[in-house]
Amino acid sequence: MTVTTEQPDPGIVRWTPPGTGETATSVYDGTFREPGGGMTEFLLVYKFGLAEINTKVTILAEELAHKGRGNPIEHVLPRLKTPASISAKARRIDCPLTFEDLRSRIRDIAGIRIVCSFVSDVYTVAEMLTRQPDVHLVVTKDYIAEPKENGYRSLHLIVEIPVFLSDRVVPVPVEVQLRTVAMDFWASLEHKIYYKYDPDIPPALRDELVAAAEDAARLDQRMERLHREIHGPRR
Repeated sequence: MTVTTEQPDPGIVRWTPPGTGETATSVYDGTFREPGGGMTEFLLVYKFGLAEINTKVTILAEELAHKGRGNPIEHVLPRLKTPASISAKARRIDCPLTFEDLRSRIRDIAGIRIVCSFVSDVYTVAEMLTRQPDVHLVVTKDYIAEPKENGYRSLHLIVEIPVFLSDRVVPVPVEVQLRTVAMDFWASLEHKIYYKYDPDIPPALRDELVAAAEDAARLDQRMERLHREIHGPRR
């Protein structure tokens, strides 16, 4: 599995799973200067937490496919914030640049996006994941039931998962974003458009994006209805 960053960034974190013969690489902009590779060690537990969550999602997808229910998960994208991105968010929320403060106040350093076929699949996968005894649900933000003002829809969870190190167990927060293919399509294009115009987005364009989000939501409803009429409800 490859972990990506959200944006092209002067700070880069790339990694591959243990056993591939490659080691984690971190390059950052000098904002954090800790003796003994402190930033790399700080990010390491988030990398491990991300690997744990990704494994759980992979197991769910393969099990459901094996049972003949059809795999509700279209694709998965894990990502780890770069040191530069962490620093930028810390400044936005007025968080001191200490590891203790970053750990307690920034809960989305590790994140995974799970793209599902239908809206009902989003809630099904979320429930399957959070009912596991070692997954602790901390926060739920349901932007499907209550979309953001700009039209954004997705189900956001902050979960904590234990990472077993050689000398201790560390609870690691991971942001889980669950959305449909249509929601993901809209969000990807919306981000590119906002990136081009930010901060001066024309009001007419903003209105068009909201309308497009509503169109995508109606498409989700129609496609799920057609799937149910043809195949019946997922068992």
